[in-house]
Amino acid sequence: MGSVYSSGRAKRDPKSDSGRKPGSKDRKKAASASNKGKKSRKESILVLCAHSDDQVFGLGGTLAKFAEEGKRIIVVIFSYGEKSHPWLKRKVTVKMRVHESHEAAKIIGIDKTIFLGIQEGRFQQEISDKNIHNRINSMIKKYRPKRIFTHAGDDPMPDHAAMNRFVLELCDEIKYDGDVYTFDVWTPLKIKERNMPKLYIDITDTFRKKIKALKAFESQWASMIALLWSVYWRAIRNGFKAHCRFAEVFQKIR
Repeated sequence: MGSVYSSGRAKRDPKSDSGRKPGSKDRKKAASASNKGKKSRKESILVLCAHSDDQVFGLGGTLAKFAEEGKRIIVVIFSYGEKSHPWLKRKVTVKMRVHESHEAAKIIGIDKTIFLGIQEGRFQQEISDKNIHNRINSMIKKYRPKRIFTHAGDDPMPDHAAMNRFVLELCDEIKYDGDVYTFDVWTPLKIKERNMPKLYIDITDTFRKKIKALKAFESQWASMIALLWSVYWRAIRNGFKAHCRFAEVFQKIR
């Protein structure tokens, strides 16, 4: 029983919560539990990319839009990009690239950024490491992403093409039941017609965030200038096809 009785009058049992009105602590606990429940039900998006700025070049506007919609975004970057500054010590370059990636993530609204540390130029060899396979498989099981984004298979950069093969093989092996899309980085102009379903995302309201996030990669600014024109060109071209000002396009491969 929640109360004990004496002399016909009810007394509060100090060990019992029965009859007690919920206080502020109870309300906070209930709200916290509710928020946790809502967070666990968030739609997750998983991005698997080779280098620390690929996710911004390829789908920065889309990720910013997803973040504004309340989706949980996890980005896995396979390489630190340590060869971008060969005159610096590796640990200096790594620290710099990681910092820039986290700054860009804040701008876009990425929830989690994970680095795997694969060496540039050795993706084909190191990506087949069973540990990498298991780590990505574990992430898919943990976050249960509704959609996975990775590099296009016809990207001329070998590391990007290797990423595409790895993701497809893994998704087929584990029988991933979500959608898999590819994005472009080093294919600013259409090389060939891809006979695959396309997904256009209107990024008119988040395009500025994409550009701001790209500028967070200060160490890459010299090479970025060469690509920046293509970022604007593709956004305008895709926007024309999607009947909006700016858009990003993805190929559905699974």
